[in-house]
Amino acid sequence: MEDVARVAGVSHQTVSRVLNNHPNVSSKTRERVEQAITQLGYRRNIAARSLVTRRSQTIGVLGSEMAQYGPSHTLLGVQQAARDAGYFVSVAGLRGVTPETIKDAVAHFMDQGVDGIVVIVPHPGTFEVLRELTAPLPLVAVGSIGDEHLSGATVDQREGARLAVQHLLELGHQRIGHLSGPADWIDAAARIEGWREALDGAGVPVGPLVEGDWSAECGYREGLKIAAERSVTALFVANDQMALGVLRAFNESGIQVPGDISVVGFDDQPESAYFIPPLTTVAQDFEELGQRCIDLLLDRLENGISGATATVTPRLVVRATTTRLAS
Repeated sequence: MEDVARVAGVSHQTVSRVLNNHPNVSSKTRERVEQAITQLGYRRNIAARSLVTRRSQTIGVLGSEMAQYGPSHTLLGVQQAARDAGYFVSVAGLRGVTPETIKDAVAHFMDQGVDGIVVIVPHPGTFEVLRELTAPLPLVAVGSIGDEHLSGATVDQREGARLAVQHLLELGHQRIGHLSGPADWIDAAARIEGWREALDGAGVPVGPLVEGDWSAECGYREGLKIAAERSVTALFVANDQMALGVLRAFNESGIQVPGDISVVGFDDQPESAYFIPPLTTVAQDFEELGQRCIDLLLDRLENGISGATATVTPRLVVRATTTRLAS
């Protein structure tokens, strides 16, 4: 840093301010320092900096079900936000979600000396285990409501489901079924609640509820059954992958979408705009969710703020799989 300061013609403290993104540095000075850094090939000594700040500049991410779209893209959002804030990410994936595996992973992160932990484990019971821990570092749980033990960042899944069902109700549909995610997923349960609440609020009988497993294969299989029964005029599907299978099943069964049955998915995967027909769905902003997670951790580290909740609002994306019910 002293070499950088000498080449740039500034003080050692000014170089430190540039490296730490301090706002009180002019653009010209910042440019001179950055040019000197490039010229000298300077790299910050993370180990030495950790001795001074008592921080590792590393955040642990504890996750499960990373093959699924939601958890994997939440992880990507967290990684990007962490890097933007100058932190590295260490990831631990759980094959089985039990109190023991969660506690072991947290202990592993503490041994690594991470500055905080983001938990992306979408199963009931996870938050209770985290609240029982006495980890002396910030914990942010995705899908949780914050309290004195941990902070929470979440997408409002119930609101997303209400948006989907309200859209179908406004199109005149009265028989609206739901192909849900697995019962042991927090998000799936919240989407079921939102579906029920929207129907109850409109005074419309709750349609058939079928439990799925998030896969296109499951959507195809259950879609064939729904096509044979013809008991609904609209179907709210808990994710876009299952909706893809449903659309194929309906096509093979001679059911027109949206002419015979309207379909709404959830997630707004990039491919959903290219389904046949393009899928009406509910979008989740995983980049914003990741940013909220890191903001909560930094608030705890910098200001001692804990127990907060950050909520990301989903939005409805209307495409070609929904239409007004024919009279």
